[in-house]
Amino acid sequence: MKLTILGSGTNIHPTRAAAGYVFETDRPILLDFGPRTLSNLLQTGIDRHTIQHLLFTHYHADHFSDFIPFFFDAVCHSKFAQVRPDLTIYGPPGTQRLFRTIFRTFPNFSGSPFRVTLKEVHDRPFVIGHTQITPLPMIHSEQQICLGYRLEYQGRSAVVSGDAMASPNLFRLCQNADLAVLDCSFSSHQPGGSHMHAEECGKVAEEANIKKLILSHFYETADRSNVVAQARRFFSGPVIKGKDLQAFQVGRALSK
Repeated sequence: MKLTILGSGTNIHPTRAAAGYVFETDRPILLDFGPRTLSNLLQTGIDRHTIQHLLFTHYHADHFSDFIPFFFDAVCHSKFAQVRPDLTIYGPPGTQRLFRTIFRTFPNFSGSPFRVTLKEVHDRPFVIGHTQITPLPMIHSEQQICLGYRLEYQGRSAVVSGDAMASPNLFRLCQNADLAVLDCSFSSHQPGGSHMHAEECGKVAEEANIKKLILSHFYETADRSNVVAQARRFFSGPVIKGKDLQAFQVGRALSK
């Protein structure tokens, strides 16, 4: 299982795309689609028209907004070049209402030449091909449910927390994972609300026995601190400060 970080920042970060990740198992699976992640996806070599499965943690714009140009491009490509495969979108409760409104409202979004299936998930595992995916609700926003996801393929496991604070569900999702990408929005010296800071990420990794910790989802303030050193105060395993287009073979050493 290969993971590529498409975006390791949030909002309009000056040097990082916002949240987004792509997993390659027996098929590509895209997880979150924040601003500027589509441009990074084009640099991975993955044909965007072969992606049939999108997972969303929640619908704050920094996790979602590049879906709009992606889908418009998919419709145009299917009408004027070659019809792409069907698309399935997975997300928390509210997914169907949101996307049906988008498809009904945006010009040229309705009546796409390919089928779009909307699936709302909450806390029950499901499969995509040979990949088992476990979603669990995180603590983040009172206005909407935010999911974390665990992906398991060929005996390897990877977790993306989405936007999250430390919680029993996060520990459960991360338990014994080969790799976990955790929300490190803030430095421990300048913590903020609704997200973890670096020391909290280290505590989660240590308690859950994560094999490798990837810090991601940085606000600018976190980038100005040594978040790796802060996480290492509590976690004895490898800690990596994620960056855009960084790739990992899950359960193995860093690939590039």
